[in-house]
Amino acid sequence: MSKRISILGSTGSIGRQSLDVIAACGMEAAALTANSNAARMEEQVRQFKPELAVMMDERAAADLRIRLADTPVRVASGMEGLLEAAELPSADTVLTAVVGMIGLRPTMAAIREGKRIALANKETLVCAGQLVMEEARDFGAEILPVDSEHSALFQSLQGCRDRGEVRRLILTCSGGPFFGKTRTELQGVTRKDALQHPNWSMGAKITIDSATLMNKGLEFIEAMHLYQVPPEKISIVIHRESIIHSLVEYCDNGMIAQLGAPDMRLPIQYALTWPRRTVGPADPLDLCSCGPLTFAQPDLDTFRCLDLALKAARTGGTAGAILNGANEAAVALFLEDRIGFLEIADRVALALDRVPVIQEPSMTQILEADQAAREAVLSA
Repeated sequence: MSKRISILGSTGSIGRQSLDVIAACGMEAAALTANSNAARMEEQVRQFKPELAVMMDERAAADLRIRLADTPVRVASGMEGLLEAAELPSADTVLTAVVGMIGLRPTMAAIREGKRIALANKETLVCAGQLVMEEARDFGAEILPVDSEHSALFQSLQGCRDRGEVRRLILTCSGGPFFGKTRTELQGVTRKDALQHPNWSMGAKITIDSATLMNKGLEFIEAMHLYQVPPEKISIVIHRESIIHSLVEYCDNGMIAQLGAPDMRLPIQYALTWPRRTVGPADPLDLCSCGPLTFAQPDLDTFRCLDLALKAARTGGTAGAILNGANEAAVALFLEDRIGFLEIADRVALALDRVPVIQEPSMTQILEADQAAREAVLSA
């Protein structure tokens, strides 16, 4: 069970909910990091009193130093500060809630210190899953999932004596705000439309990924590495209510699922308290009021991002890094109103076509593939 946590990305949605869990469970914050929101960081520091606060933005760090001049909290900045927070000797756990490839280096740094990793940064495994899992084994680091779907799989596997008994992992997917729409109907959707997730309150980037279903494709690749299973043993099913968070099907045709209200504090807490369960702040599930539970197949023709992710999963190598880098760049363009919603998939497909895939890549080759994919998207 975790006691002192470094939260990478504490001012975002997952970071703020993680602090709710820490407060409710009597844990301590060793370090907090954020990008540029110095005002919110000041509030968090004064409440949780970490020894280190990090701002990626240099000007925000300068602002924070002034705000915290009356406290003993040390303020650092940039990637160097992020790495320091990940490696902090007094932290036994690092919760990685930063969005995108920026989370890869600090996650690897924490792994090499043998820390528990509460992983909310799926890009780490999508881009460098084989290397990350090998490093975790070599350095004795635990990687526990924070994503609700992967936490559900992790919990549903707890009673499994032999992984050979597992027939398949089933990831559930809400379908996002555009479930049931055709490609024609998606032609004119706006940024505001795409940010209206039906069940979850999340950051902008992951909310767009949920609208395109790319998020589920990234989770598919992440599951391959977390649970060491081939793509043919993972399935995706649309479950609009987000009550069943994922399931494991066993060889005897029995299924074990984890259910809960759509509240990220539950999977966050389980990653921090495992193998124990404790009283926490997550909302309870009322089975009598949650309504009927429905299931459907995903529409791969309309939601091309998911289809592209599944193909990248089967290709392996740097395909995951190319997919993720291209998607990050394309989503950023959409959020800036520079491309349309359907063009996100077009730009990702273009990058996957243009950038060569390397099998069994080094970290340098992974980073190069990521950069080449971003450049392909921006030059289209």
